[in-house]
Amino acid sequence: MEMRAGSTQEVITDDREIVSVIRARLADRIGKDRYEVWFGPTTQLAIRGENLVVSVPNQFFQDWLRSHFRKDLEASSLEVFHKPLSLEFRIAATTAATSIAAAKPAAPAVEHGPTVRRAAPCEPGALPAPHPDAGPQAPARRRLATLDAFIVGNSNCLAYKAAQMTAEQPGMYSPLLVHGPIGTGKTHLLEGICSAYRKARPRASTVYVSAEQFMSHFLEALHGSGMPNFRRKYRGVELLIIDDVQFFKDKRATLVELLHTIDSLLRAGRQLVFAADRPTSALKSLGPELMARLSGGMVCRLEPAEYATRRGIVRQHAIRLGLNVPDEVEAYIASHFTTQSRELAGALKRLQATSLAHDRPVTLSLAEEALSELIDHQGRAVKLSDIEKAVCDVFGLGPESLQSSAKAKTVSHPRMLAMWLARKHTRNALSEIGSYFGRRSHSTVISAQKKIESLMAAGASLKLADSTWNLEETIRRVEENLRAG
Repeated sequence: MEMRAGSTQEVITDDREIVSVIRARLADRIGKDRYEVWFGPTTQLAIRGENLVVSVPNQFFQDWLRSHFRKDLEASSLEVFHKPLSLEFRIAATTAATSIAAAKPAAPAVEHGPTVRRAAPCEPGALPAPHPDAGPQAPARRRLATLDAFIVGNSNCLAYKAAQMTAEQPGMYSPLLVHGPIGTGKTHLLEGICSAYRKARPRASTVYVSAEQFMSHFLEALHGSGMPNFRRKYRGVELLIIDDVQFFKDKRATLVELLHTIDSLLRAGRQLVFAADRPTSALKSLGPELMARLSGGMVCRLEPAEYATRRGIVRQHAIRLGLNVPDEVEAYIASHFTTQSRELAGALKRLQATSLAHDRPVTLSLAEEALSELIDHQGRAVKLSDIEKAVCDVFGLGPESLQSSAKAKTVSHPRMLAMWLARKHTRNALSEIGSYFGRRSHSTVISAQKKIESLMAAGASLKLADSTWNLEETIRRVEENLRAG
């Protein structure tokens, strides 16, 4: 394709060059900082005929770009092409999975440690001296987690990028709210922001507390130590981080003080960071005033880590422990511990202890022995019939479809997934699983397990008839049915 772009009239003969010019125009329109957040490595642009294809890592990105940057994308492509291109948004399942950060042996050992108990200005390399009303202190040698040690995937890429930008260019996204279930990395991100911020600004003052600590300090000041000192401490900082803001529910006096603190810091152009274990829609009990402040900044959700990210976390923890973990063991742990990243670390420590106690190398058979108790404790006993029913319900299949001899993908792929789930959630032998799902051999069960794990590692989907099923989301829905049943 040959064309002339913009007023410079340069001749462009390659689609990649056209995309580069469109990207340059887009960066000029929306600003370099916003461009880097939303159109960095996780967002791909491509020319397909008369379409500009925008490939993004997840649904959140797609919705955000479609609603906030559609006109900018159209205008930028019009400047280059001199005629409008149709926009096509796609979710590329493997985009962010390929960006898993390499694990670093020298990274701090704390990924999701306890809340840092401090409120005085942070100095580089050490926790600050206690403030008179700062409450119990963290151990003096405790190191904070870093952003470099955070494993990035589809489930957390937006929150990670926002944390990076917050530390590098404070005030751009203020306030920043990250939210998600327990064990998704909220505390790691908050600690990482604090670490990066004070490394770049050794003399800057920062406060990092939990909501409970903020409330305790406020009440102490109100009933004894004095409000002027409290307000100087919290309203004079350059970075304020508060974890677990959902605990402010029904604390009216504390909420009023927090609102005044937020307003004071925002007027001064300071950076605020908050974390919660639930979305803003579930925080309405905090009041419309606080919700307006939080929603007026940047809100990022952290999802439970997908398979590729879980494997990255396992690999990172193994390096920290100095443990040689074969690929099949790494895959086994990532497949069976899916709720919290803390579970992955605990499983590895259990495996290491078992290996040392019995003087045996880490193998798949050792992992199955050492971790069976932990896997059993994850929920009620699951039967093969439970898995059959849950899979059939999700895929809309009739009863006993998975026990039939049908070989069509609409049945064989759900059957393959059911076998994989049976290996994960039950202690049935391979022969028992194969016999239950249509009198198949144990080698068929092994093949199904390897196929599902291969698809998960590639971020692939199941294609059944006219439908495409996101594998991670499908597994999550089936497991929710199992827990509910």
